[in-house]
Amino acid sequence: MPTQRHLAIAQCAELAALIDRHTDRQESSYCETAIEPLVFVRCSTSKTVQEVSEPLFAIVVQGEKKLSLNEEIFQYGVAQYLLLSVDLPLSVCMIEATPDRPYLGFKLKLNPAELCDIIAQTNSETVQQENSVRGWCVSDANPSLIDCATRLTKLLNTPQDIPFLAPMIIREIYYRLLMGEQGEAVRQIATTGSNMQRITEVIKRIKAELTKPLRVEDLAEQVNMSVSSFHRHFKTVTSMSPLQYQKQLRLLAARQMMLAENADAAQAAYQVGYESTSQFSREYARMFGAPPIRDVERLRTTETVLSR
Repeated sequence: MPTQRHLAIAQCAELAALIDRHTDRQESSYCETAIEPLVFVRCSTSKTVQEVSEPLFAIVVQGEKKLSLNEEIFQYGVAQYLLLSVDLPLSVCMIEATPDRPYLGFKLKLNPAELCDIIAQTNSETVQQENSVRGWCVSDANPSLIDCATRLTKLLNTPQDIPFLAPMIIREIYYRLLMGEQGEAVRQIATTGSNMQRITEVIKRIKAELTKPLRVEDLAEQVNMSVSSFHRHFKTVTSMSPLQYQKQLRLLAARQMMLAENADAAQAAYQVGYESTSQFSREYARMFGAPPIRDVERLRTTETVLSR
């Protein structure tokens, strides 16, 4: 008799065929759909992308990927899902992706307000815990969750049904996540006063004031925590300290600036808040594996090759 895991993997084959029809046949594509929070990912090469990822629910439908968060590495494959509760700077590598059998992914952006409404309607117990939960987790997707994803994807074939049926299926996905093994992480996203939500507020401030010097004391005061308690909760949720988090966001922003706007290293360093170009270059090389100029040249060369 097939196990839940075997059923889920079999369902992913059907979902993969649907996503394959709705994605561009390119080396790599990030395809938005007519259902606003739903995005498909297609990649036919084993390449690494570094990005700041927003709160989402994502299922691997075909292939396998490796994610790095600060110094933590985790892999997941077919019929497994990633849940991100906060904005996190990630390094993403599709480790199982070829032109004949590309990596295919299903991504749904999470809406805390909708989650809050479902929590209220289901009377899910909300225990105010002193402990934080991690801002990311990987779990096996059960057949009912993949069935929801498949039904949502099928709506793209009948656009007239999307306005009425898509919100209902998305709510069902939220409900099943809430009732699943990562339910506590899902609850904390939408629970007022939870440690997760308090850290989320701090993250918004760090992003909005990215170029300003960061004082951990001010951030702790904002969420009514002691400095040591705030530091501990922030690290639990994000896997890094507030200063490390700000540094990674700054370096990612500088890299994008050099790629998109042809800014040089000194200009990019200054615009993201660095006062020392040499410090910027050292930290950049530590994060991306090469100094700014060499890294950007490598990225441009890779993009040129992939576009041919």
